[in-house]
Amino acid sequence: MRYSTILGIESSCDDTAVAIWHKGKILANITAGQDIHREYGGVVPELASRAHQSHIIPTLNQALKTANIAANDIDAIAVTQGPGLMGSLLVGLNTAKGLSIALQKPLIGVNHLQAHIAALYIENPEPEFPLLVLLVSGGHTQLILVTGFTEMQIVGTTLDDAAGEAFDKAAKLLGLPYPGGPHIENRAQSGNPKAFPFPQASVPGFNMSFSGIKTSLLYFLQKESKTNTGFATDNMADICASYQQSIIDYLLGKTKKAIKEYNPKTIALAGGVSANKSLRKQLSELGAEHNLPCLIPAFEYCTDNAAMICMAGHFLLEKGDTTGLEALPFSKTLHNP
Repeated sequence: MRYSTILGIESSCDDTAVAIWHKGKILANITAGQDIHREYGGVVPELASRAHQSHIIPTLNQALKTANIAANDIDAIAVTQGPGLMGSLLVGLNTAKGLSIALQKPLIGVNHLQAHIAALYIENPEPEFPLLVLLVSGGHTQLILVTGFTEMQIVGTTLDDAAGEAFDKAAKLLGLPYPGGPHIENRAQSGNPKAFPFPQASVPGFNMSFSGIKTSLLYFLQKESKTNTGFATDNMADICASYQQSIIDYLLGKTKKAIKEYNPKTIALAGGVSANKSLRKQLSELGAEHNLPCLIPAFEYCTDNAAMICMAGHFLLEKGDTTGLEALPFSKTLHNP
């Protein structure tokens, strides 16, 4: 059977998202956010799962309306199976199961990270493999060698914090709102990226570590604030620019090493932090330096969204990889080295 219309559901964290894919095009990509977490400075899992319960049906209805199709027109349902917050994943997965039963259509459980990579193909349907993908998000930071639409291997990963987490925690130390990454990026635009040195962790191979730079920022602020209580406020742009550039330099350094090792035909950027304009620009420059095409998803497909779930579901369906109704919200793991 040829599956021409796929409904995708994403609920791994605090965004409730539903999308419709039809014959290679995204007809709808609807996302409902959750502002309630701002006052806590981070996602509260119980509040997130309750908000998903409130948002999922209205978001589903809006997606169907935007795509101008009826539920019966759907050929398959793709859903994030993991990784993510257990309560949040359950809401999306159970909704997808209900639709699968009611419509008598196949269910496809999707690995959230594989979906971020699949987002690259929404506007680039014929990439040249192998791809070396730098996947950077709030929960994960990995270098992944991709040899086909569903074939990939993790060749490097963070040993502690993710890069996105390091941005968010730094923003909290600086008194910036949650989520902090975009606020650091905005202030960094008017700052000097060489104003303050921040150390990079020495980790062998292609693995990474970001806990040290976060701790170094804490000690740096504590030291400088002893003699100048307004130091962080007075130097906010330079601090943000220096901190951001240190993380980018570290990511690009590992990517450059992996390019030499694996000789990819294309490099790519994926995950929520791929929305960072400085990172996008500098990775593109790295690609040009090595005469390699650089794929980066459109901004709407960088952060958690359901269009990428549709795309990943499409490729899994093509190889007959469907999911039973007994499925639990656990990750279909990517291959580790």
